[in-house]
Amino acid sequence: MRLSTVILPVHRWHEGGRERWQRAEELGFHAAYTYDHLSWRTFRNGPWFGALPTLTAAATATERLRLGTLVTSPNFRHPVTLAKELISLDDIAGGRITLGIGAGGNGFDATVLGQEAWTPKERADRFGEFLPLLDRLLTEDSVTQRGTFYSAEEAFNIPGCAQRPRLPFAVAATGPRGLKLAARYGQAWVTTGDPKIFEEGTAEQSVEAIRGQIAKLDKACAETGRDVAELDKVLLTGFTPDRGRPLESVDAFVDFAGRHQELGITELVIHWPIPDSDFAADQAVFEQIATEGLAQLN
Repeated sequence: MRLSTVILPVHRWHEGGRERWQRAEELGFHAAYTYDHLSWRTFRNGPWFGALPTLTAAATATERLRLGTLVTSPNFRHPVTLAKELISLDDIAGGRITLGIGAGGNGFDATVLGQEAWTPKERADRFGEFLPLLDRLLTEDSVTQRGTFYSAEEAFNIPGCAQRPRLPFAVAATGPRGLKLAARYGQAWVTTGDPKIFEEGTAEQSVEAIRGQIAKLDKACAETGRDVAELDKVLLTGFTPDRGRPLESVDAFVDFAGRHQELGITELVIHWPIPDSDFAADQAVFEQIATEGLAQLN
């Protein structure tokens, strides 16, 4: 199992932003991700910076740390422009970028461009066109494709990604259509657990829900002719009924991580502490977990 962190883009780069990404590398995290939103929930009325510029800056401030989004979506992105930015970012980072990507939700990003929020079916339809086109754009020198929602006309992307054949996709999905896309295009699969039991469920119910999601991923892979073991299985923590409890102590983390390692989760992502927020945690305990947690587990 690997341990990663997610650093929300709420700090000015020269007022603590740079230091957090550099500290993540010093602590030995496998990867550091950030959310790809234009604003998000309780942080909407405060500072919030763009994901890809933040990752570009992080790429120049670090050397070994993998970097990525958790997650990008079609809500305000187009495959053609996104591909160009990702190829540039992967080049600057020396091949250290992972694209977390999903169908998106119905939050602020869903309507910020003035459109009506898409229904779950519309989101699935768009994602089903977005991801295959993005795959082509990142692996072919020139792409022309006409789609219902997304098109490309002689979109040139030379020289392509630093990683070959392209940077890895970590596909966030729990529904049947999204899981099929993860099975076909993903190098990793991402879950936050089952949102239906976040408020009133138990830790045990959450474990069983994730077990069920992995079983469905296994089935989707089998139908696609792919071995589910080829995909990393990533849990973005903080959205299960455990909430922030795994960060209360090293022992609490080891217990949480162990239960999910048994399920087949290969990467845990914990939120960098933000005081006075849903992601508040003791920084010293967080850093102790980063440096000692997995050693105790393994």
